[in-house]
Amino acid sequence: MRKWNFSSGPAVLPEPVLRKAQGAILDFEGSGIGILEHSHRGPEFSALADRCEKLVREVGRVPDDYVVMFLQGGASAQFHMVPMNLLAPDRTADYCVTGSWGQKAVAEAKRFGTVHVACSGEGSQFRALPDTVRFSDNPAYVHVTSNETIAGVQWPSLPEPPDGVPLVCDASSDIFSRPLDVSRYGLIYAGAQKNLGPSGLVLAIARRELVEGARRDLPTMLQYRTWATDHSLYNTPPTFSIYVMTEVLAWLIAEGGPAAMAERNAAKAALLYDYLDQSTLFEAPVARGSRSQMNVVFRAKGGRSELETRFLAEAEMRGLANLKGHRTAGGMRASLYNAMPLEGVRALVAFCEDFERAAR
Repeated sequence: MRKWNFSSGPAVLPEPVLRKAQGAILDFEGSGIGILEHSHRGPEFSALADRCEKLVREVGRVPDDYVVMFLQGGASAQFHMVPMNLLAPDRTADYCVTGSWGQKAVAEAKRFGTVHVACSGEGSQFRALPDTVRFSDNPAYVHVTSNETIAGVQWPSLPEPPDGVPLVCDASSDIFSRPLDVSRYGLIYAGAQKNLGPSGLVLAIARRELVEGARRDLPTMLQYRTWATDHSLYNTPPTFSIYVMTEVLAWLIAEGGPAAMAERNAAKAALLYDYLDQSTLFEAPVARGSRSQMNVVFRAKGGRSELETRFLAEAEMRGLANLKGHRTAGGMRASLYNAMPLEGVRALVAFCEDFERAAR
């Protein structure tokens, strides 16, 4: 029996996609060869890669003047690849920091130019979004993390950069969980292992002129230009991850697209937050208005770590897996990505209620 998987990533995938992938591993679309074995230069994979890009453009309503790239190295590699390509040594880049991933992005960017922290939630221990944003004069770009998986903080709407300044977004944990206006961005990137597919793949969507104007004195594989020019086939890509992403995107379209996901995700998050807000045993520490719909963090009131340990052990026995909070944060975290059904959240809330009654 499958468990309800609340992992923050690699995360739950739609069951129809998993079942289709089972067959494709042995025989991809009647070719007599499994998807794991197909050459990335062969006609079967070429058609698959084209389909994946087409679906990205359909789901994201990606304008024609944007390129779609399938990258490697995880979203963390983009922390250095973005400034390497877009930040000259004599320029400044602005960063909005709302959690650990934003902090890591800043640390890497400082290797390549000047960084200005336009806003930070550190004063609230990343339990609330910053109240004000102050941009520098003429930044090369503005970088923001749309959803912080560790802190459980999410921007309802992103800050608006100064006119003409590209907005760069790490959307790893909430891409296509709600409608997305790609034309607002210079570059969006997302690790696949949360809302798009398995690990090993990064989706990047960038304005073509931004890519063409990026630095040229970088190693070949660290230039966005290389991936845009060679249709992400400069070297062997993570073929299986691209296959699964293709099927996840097709599933997403069949389920109604990002608009339908936004409604479902709001309902799932509200169900869990409503319980936590009235609970006498647990609490959600993130301020209302800043709370993530993707990653709900919660703790036992009074910092009772022994109770949290027991809660996690009993949750596993009830088929509720991977609820332990990040190692740097502790507590609990329920990740409610697109593929998590409402039934899974109902099962979690029911368990929380039973556990709370037993703990009185």
